[in-house]
Amino acid sequence: MPERIAEVTAFLAEVLAPRAPLTVIVDGGDHGAAAQFASRLAAAFPPSARAWNVDAVMGLSGPSGGVLDSALNVLEPAADRVIVYLRASRRAHAGEGERRAQVVIDHHDPQWPVIRHVHPRLADPDRWHLSESRAFFATRAASWDDKFGDDLPAYARAVESASPAPGDLALDVGCGTGRALPALAAAVGPTGRVIGLDCTSAMLAEAHAKGRDEAATLLQADARCLPLADAVADVVFAAGLVHHLPDPEAGLAGLARVARPGGRLVLFHPTGRATLAARHGRKLTPSDILNEDNLTPALVATGWSLTRYEDEDDHFLAVAVRATG
Repeated sequence: MPERIAEVTAFLAEVLAPRAPLTVIVDGGDHGAAAQFASRLAAAFPPSARAWNVDAVMGLSGPSGGVLDSALNVLEPAADRVIVYLRASRRAHAGEGERRAQVVIDHHDPQWPVIRHVHPRLADPDRWHLSESRAFFATRAASWDDKFGDDLPAYARAVESASPAPGDLALDVGCGTGRALPALAAAVGPTGRVIGLDCTSAMLAEAHAKGRDEAATLLQADARCLPLADAVADVVFAAGLVHHLPDPEAGLAGLARVARPGGRLVLFHPTGRATLAARHGRKLTPSDILNEDNLTPALVATGWSLTRYEDEDDHFLAVAVRATG
């Protein structure tokens, strides 16, 4: 949709223009996509920025080590250039071009580009992460359960791992279409309460359409600043959430804030880390926040204690308890 392209290019022009003079390289994409995106990005720069040669936008498309490397050899030092990479395929392995890029665009649908990465020196995540997350999930909400609806039994088993009890307050943070809500509601019973929170209104609309709001209160909220009092939740369930946050440790601290001492946290995904990475054409790296060696100290630093960790082909599960001290 043209308005989505305009939103993305306008934002990039806003954060790049003050850094003039510089050269912007657009790489990746399919069938001339880089050249088209570069043209739209150049058009988004204001005339005052063009006076500083910020319109030196090159549409370069080719394999890593080819045309991109040739361009980098003759351009200004790294501080004076920005690489924008268009990720055109969910299953294509990330090449050197993407790894070196300061901006990565989800370009699977050229009419609906979504910013997936911006180097912090260009823009703080608070300026783009929430709006782009909503844009990413909004177009996927209607078909989400068609693709992943058979995961419901796995969600029910993950809920059991938190040992929710009758009367508990359970949160599903990043609830999406609400696949965990019925299981949480059944566990806490009529004396308990379940709240499902998600940043994307389209996802919550799907949860409502499927009747899952009968089991829970639905709230639109950013997982990084939940609209809840301190120390109120007995169970915090978060499926596929942490690796989507720009600062996972800050996200874990936010979840700890709303959990009572002794409360349980469940981090879950119905696919193991290696399987999920392969599905998206990527390889696991040692820096992955859900790597046990990284997750354990991150949880401790944010007030949690890891009690269970499983990373199998068919699921990822980490259970932690809120510190009492």
